[in-house]
Amino acid sequence: MERGEIEEKLLRGTQQESYVDDQEGVKLREKLWIESKKMWIVAGPAIFTRFSTFGINLISQAFVGHIGSVELAAYSLVVTVFLRFANGVLLGMASALETLCGQAYGAKQYHMLGIYLQRSWIVLFICSICLLPIFIFTTPLLKALGQEETIAEVAGTIARWLIPGTFSFIVSYTCQMFLQAQSKNMIISYLAAFSITIHLILSWLLTVKFKFGIRGALVSTILAYWIPNIGQLLFITCGGCRETWRGFSVYAFKDLWPVVKLSLSSGAMLCLEIWYNTILVLLTGNMKDAEVSIDALSICLNVNGMEMMISLGFLAAASVRVSNELGNGSSKAAKFSIAVSVLTSLGVWIGMLFGTFVQTVVLIIITWRTDWDKQVAIAHRRVSAWLVVEPEQSTQKREEA
Repeated sequence: MERGEIEEKLLRGTQQESYVDDQEGVKLREKLWIESKKMWIVAGPAIFTRFSTFGINLISQAFVGHIGSVELAAYSLVVTVFLRFANGVLLGMASALETLCGQAYGAKQYHMLGIYLQRSWIVLFICSICLLPIFIFTTPLLKALGQEETIAEVAGTIARWLIPGTFSFIVSYTCQMFLQAQSKNMIISYLAAFSITIHLILSWLLTVKFKFGIRGALVSTILAYWIPNIGQLLFITCGGCRETWRGFSVYAFKDLWPVVKLSLSSGAMLCLEIWYNTILVLLTGNMKDAEVSIDALSICLNVNGMEMMISLGFLAAASVRVSNELGNGSSKAAKFSIAVSVLTSLGVWIGMLFGTFVQTVVLIIITWRTDWDKQVAIAHRRVSAWLVVEPEQSTQKREEA
């Protein structure tokens, strides 16, 4: 492969118009339908994959919660503060690959996708090495921030166990964005579903059945992180992406600085959105009854995080569609893709609000129309029927009689 071919511009001089430019006579309804299908091909699997990936931490947290309150508080601190910090940095920096691969695929420069993927691996690996100290020195960091010593000690152990999970994000995010740019993301969904199923079974076996405690939950978590990564790598390198993956190339080590700059700018935008939860958890750790406070807040943040996965799925779809059209040289199609993405996201948001409103109204009506005196009598009879009187109490009642 010649150097001139590698340095070829994505946007050629003669722009290639997409369906929005070519088919001026097509009705708006048809254009919306075509663009919506293209968007949902990316958005649907992306949302499901993010739900499944986020669900790994939820399942782990649920099993850790059965081990002890200190362990749950420590796990919540590590995941919400340190792992989410690393997650935000790596996900944000990997977003640059989404833009580059999307534009290259739209411009039909298929050979560049594999090179961009390898460059992103190099940049994110170096970034992960730089993040290692916060996992190695978690205990002194938490103590310096005013957290309880018992929680900080357990958190230090958990953080060191989760170091392999941090490196798994390198492969996970980059391969996902590489495949999404080509609309080949159904394989990601299948692997995510398989991974979370295995994680649920392994977590029960290791923590409940064999009593390995928190180490069992962490082993299951690490395996759940790496199983889909191995599947994605095999799919990419073993023929699933023949046009875009042409083997490892020395060109991956060239022109790294532009990738670094784009990764840093992409990372800054996403990190600021993710990190505010980190500050809330750290502040909660300085309150009285820190264990209970951290446990409760982390559960609420997880519920909020599940909702955020929908937004991230639409974000991925919008990024891929706009990048594809820009790479294809059609500004009108890119603007149309943005409009459809915004309208769809707004529609989903309005639908969620309307659903919550209807649910609230129904509950108010049921509460208002319920005969609570009757319910109290029913509950009293049920409790009386199930009540088992202790021997001492029954003896006292007979003596009094």
